[in-house]
Amino acid sequence: MELIAGTSRGVYRVKDGERLLDCASVKEVVEISGQLLVGCSAGLYRSLDGGEHWELIGFEESEVWQIRASQHRIWISTQPAGLYYSDDDGATWNDVVAFNEAPERDSWCIPVDPILPGRARALVINRVNPDQLLVGVEVGGIMRSEDGGASWAMVLPGDNPDLHMIFQHPSEPNVVFASTGYGRLDGVADMVEGNAGVLRSDDFGATWQYTWQGITPRYSRPMCIDRDGLTVASAPTAFSHYKEEGGARAMLFRSDDQGQSWRSLGDKTHSPSAANFHGLIADPEHSGAVYVGTDTGEVWHVSGDATWRLCGRDMPAVISLLAA
Repeated sequence: MELIAGTSRGVYRVKDGERLLDCASVKEVVEISGQLLVGCSAGLYRSLDGGEHWELIGFEESEVWQIRASQHRIWISTQPAGLYYSDDDGATWNDVVAFNEAPERDSWCIPVDPILPGRARALVINRVNPDQLLVGVEVGGIMRSEDGGASWAMVLPGDNPDLHMIFQHPSEPNVVFASTGYGRLDGVADMVEGNAGVLRSDDFGATWQYTWQGITPRYSRPMCIDRDGLTVASAPTAFSHYKEEGGARAMLFRSDDQGQSWRSLGDKTHSPSAANFHGLIADPEHSGAVYVGTDTGEVWHVSGDATWRLCGRDMPAVISLLAA
């Protein structure tokens, strides 16, 4: 297994720190049908030889946030909020018109100064029914389709439009989880319980329940899931950073009962962590363990019993990870 990090300044091999691709702000690194695909703030890159050579294959005017595969089809979601698919391994791309021209789209935004266009940040295709799709929009809500993208309906989990990550449970396909923040279309919500955190749906995104009671910090963003549980990283705000006085004060939590209860995965140094967490994936070889990347350019392996082992350092801020 090789660990690959998508960073604020390109793609790196974690074990030796070699930069494999020079590009800006890597949101996603995935392996699909033997090819590496990288979504970044300047388009979509592809490598057919394990990262030795790369080609830019489109979306130069967009940020590519998520890349998912379903049967023979590859899907990507972007900022400005868009959804596209390819049926020929990325040679050509099709516009999901009903999503990209949805009337709600004009209101989606990131409420900073200046305001940024909303982003289709999270993407789930139901593995047992690929006609069911969920697209989490930051800031907008969850767009839900039951007909392969021909039509869409908007859902607001807990009345929260600030969607970050969405994952389907590996053995219960109707169960999905979402991480959310404080962003609202008109600004920032009060930083109180219920206005940010993790939610669960038992009907593939139609209805939701809040599962983050009693957890601080509340602003949840990175998330991953394995067959035994869900791991989530959180911080006080969207802008928590290691350079702040006192550091980012980030935490890593795990639930082994679908969000009914949570336990910290932090050790003495990471309870809380001065570095913020961004990239987060399940360890494919050890259930309950994860790999997590930090804004200080480190990658850690964290076991299910909260033992931390440094795997890589001296990289730019780690935004995404892949265990290939």
